[in-house]
Amino acid sequence: MAARAGKVTQRQIAELAGVSQAVVSLVLNGKANDATRIPDRTRERVEQVIAETGYTANAAARRLAGVGNKIVGVFTYEPAFPTGAQDFYTPLLAGIEAEAEQLGCDLLMFTSAPVRDGRRRLLHGNSRLRLADGCLLLGVRMDGDELGALQAEGFPFVAVGRRDVEGVPYVGLDYVAGAATLTGRVVEAGHAHLAYLHLEQAGESIVDRMRGVERGCASAPGIRLDTREVDEHAITADLLTGLRAGGVTAVVAETAAQAARVWEVATGLGWDVPRDLSVVVLADPPRAGSRLPDFTRLRPPRTRLGAESLRLLGRILDPADELPDRERRTLLDCEVVGGRTLAAPAHPAQR
Repeated sequence: MAARAGKVTQRQIAELAGVSQAVVSLVLNGKANDATRIPDRTRERVEQVIAETGYTANAAARRLAGVGNKIVGVFTYEPAFPTGAQDFYTPLLAGIEAEAEQLGCDLLMFTSAPVRDGRRRLLHGNSRLRLADGCLLLGVRMDGDELGALQAEGFPFVAVGRRDVEGVPYVGLDYVAGAATLTGRVVEAGHAHLAYLHLEQAGESIVDRMRGVERGCASAPGIRLDTREVDEHAITADLLTGLRAGGVTAVVAETAAQAARVWEVATGLGWDVPRDLSVVVLADPPRAGSRLPDFTRLRPPRTRLGAESLRLLGRILDPADELPDRERRTLLDCEVVGGRTLAAPAHPAQR
């Protein structure tokens, strides 16, 4: 049996040996004995597959064996299963699931949290949070009081996304550097007057994108930046014609929905994107199969974000891991994708 390319998982070992993943876990942890009623022939078959594939157990998983319930909670302040075209959470949850398999733990979604003032609450009278050994917290906006309460209690958790609350462990995305790089490319293409379309400035990731766009505009002298707080529904022909009349030749959109709407309205006006108006976006586009163009964009590593967040929580839970403070907060780089919606302006403005 040839070893498979890439990282072999416990699930693959189970499939090759014809057993359940639970049996593989027991064999790896040295618990395949009379008490667990696993026949010697089954244990030997699993051990043979492990040897032939070159599987190496995750070191953190070995150390976590026997710690707590091996259950990790996942809580989202916003719905985790959106029905819209853009889906932020699917790749994120895929990364979390893959890392959970490596750690040998189960995931528990906390879905019964009450909604107050339009937002979910993690800490409430009927919270089942303590069923989990620790918890991943997801959401654009998180409740600072709840984060502080979890810290005071000493409950292990990791925020997915950068947080301003002191001492909160997180794995986030470096939106400041990424947005600055992408905006810098717009400036390098010859655009001297940009419009930034953004949502309400609340939540660290939203603020970080704004800071990055401003930094990118500061990369050259004489750059003008027109900021507008609008969602996709407020992007109209009047808005775009007004921006163009004011000298704007490129739009930086915060969300994929905004970028899609700008393209739809611009092409509806008979404009060519990017010859008449360049459009870049600080997010991945909608799902494959869309009729939208290949946007010049920022690509956040969301699957890796999910995996790294759970890996950090695993280290926090690991009694043998002396985790330095500097490693409790991490920012991941975002990739800039060239796309086809950025070009030099047809009539460059004088700086």
